[in-house]
Amino acid sequence: MATERPSEPFLPRQVPIDGYSDEFFHFAGMSHGGSILALPSGIRPWNVSRFADVTTSALAEVIAEANAFELLLLGTGRDPAHLPELPKQALRAAGLRFELMPTPAAASTYNVLLAEGRRVAAALIAF
Repeated sequence: MATERPSEPFLPRQVPIDGYSDEFFHFAGMSHGGSILALPSGIRPWNVSRFADVTTSALAEVIAEANAFELLLLGTGRDPAHLPELPKQALRAAGLRFELMPTPAAASTYNVLLAEGRRVAAALIAF
């Protein structure tokens, strides 16, 4: 389940994801075991351990920054998945465009779009 208050960023800016494994993400010389949010305000932990945990509440930090980016990449873990209707409606109501894909593809796409200077964010589930 997601926390109710915003989490503290590991890094208060966006940087590429340098690498990932089944349980860890590596960025800016750091690593984190577990899911992460890569938002314009920084990279921070995301208290989601499986796709079923992606609720409207779990997306609150993403929605709070909706005006700061134009595309959200949601890494679904190892396998493709479909977003339930309530979180989908919440993202759309915030004016967000979003794409779901397995986490490795989402992390790679995030890096490419970030390098191109696009206004992008990612919510990446470790698997």
